[in-house]
Parts: sequence; C-alpha cells; structure tokens
Amino acid sequence: MVRKKFRKKEILLVIAFTIFVVSVLSFYIWHQMESVRIGYKISELKNKVKELSEEVEKLEAKKSQLLSPERVEKVAKEELKLAEPREDQVVRDDSNF
Repeated sequence: MVRKKFRKKEILLVIAFTIFVVSVLSFYIWHQMESVRIGYKISELKNKVKELSEEVEKLEAKKSQLLSPERVEKVAKEELKLAEPREDQVVRDDSNF
C-alpha cells in the first residue's frame, strides 16, 4: 500500500478552504439568527405600540369624562361648595374695542 504524500501547499490550501467555508456558514447562520431575533423584537414592539395606543384611547375617554361641563359643575357645587355669582358680584366691561 502506497501512501501519497501531500505537499505543504496542498495542506494549507485545504485548511484555508475549510476555514473559509466554516466562516461563510457561521456568518450565514448568525445572519439568519439575527433576522429571526429582529423579527421577534419587531413583533414585540408592535404589540407594545398597540397596547399603548389602546391605553391612550382609554385615557382620552377618561379625560373627556372628567372634563365634561356637567361633572365640573357638580364638583364645584358639591365638593368645593361654590355657588353661582350674585348680580352684585358680576363686573361687566361694556367698552368697545
């Protein structure tokens, strides 16, 4: 049985090619994993935006309810004990501009 001896140049070429292939495959796998990770992050952020939008709508509805003229008048009369001004308390400016 005769064994073929490999030259140093051939061995280095095979090693370099193997390192290149492993590097390319590693980069491809890393790239795919990053794409998946970013996809999950985008999905998570979209859900967060949706939740926050719903919360903003609820808060705007609550704001409208709290600032309704009827409620403001009720709070002024019942909790703050305010009353309508009397005629002698009203000051009018009848000057023309």
